[in-house]
Amino acid sequence: MSNPDVGKRAAAFAAADLIQSGTTVGFGTGSTFAFVLERLAQRMRDERLVVRGVATSQQTTELAKKLGIPLAQLDEVERLDLAIDGADEVDPKKHLIKGGGGAHLRERLVAVTAAELVVIVDDKKLVQLLGKAFPLPVEVVPFGWKHAARRVAATGCEVVQRMKNGAPFVTDNGNYVLDCRYPGIADPAALQRTLDALPGVVDHGLFVGMAGRVVVGDAQGKVRVLP
Repeated sequence: MSNPDVGKRAAAFAAADLIQSGTTVGFGTGSTFAFVLERLAQRMRDERLVVRGVATSQQTTELAKKLGIPLAQLDEVERLDLAIDGADEVDPKKHLIKGGGGAHLRERLVAVTAAELVVIVDDKKLVQLLGKAFPLPVEVVPFGWKHAARRVAATGCEVVQRMKNGAPFVTDNGNYVLDCRYPGIADPAALQRTLDALPGVVDHGLFVGMAGRVVVGDAQGKVRVLP
């Protein structure tokens, strides 16, 4: 039986090897990014790599601390040399859906502060059309969230509030997440503009035109880079 993590791990290790000593790097969130931290910890031991990270979630913060990787707050740095993060879907133009872990708002804030966002995925995340297989996460404030949900639904999707352990899922920012099922997102930029303008919507998982290199791993552990 093949290991489903082989592609993720290969892409994550390749991206971690792009990091140069003395740099400050945006740290993403999720199972694929955990492999980046594993590789960085190895490089710190073996190569005496010097690096510090800005974490996009409490989950990443805790893992980095466990591995002994220094962290800074976003407001403590003027810019990031690089940001590395996973994605739930990547289309042929390198537009992304992110937010499966609910950290998309902080991931965006970190990504726009970086000289480049390097995206790490296995090849199963490459799609022709965003949104057909993976619902788009939309983060909303709890106050009046049902009204926000109706406004989001009017953009042409089926909306389900994300739950965890029988209660509403709450982001690190104290907000709710709506998982929005579209038949496909033909114009990600147009939908992004629409969602950005809706009252009650804090952010969403559409990352349009933000990706730099996309590092793709396959089930055999081979890696290719989409420039």
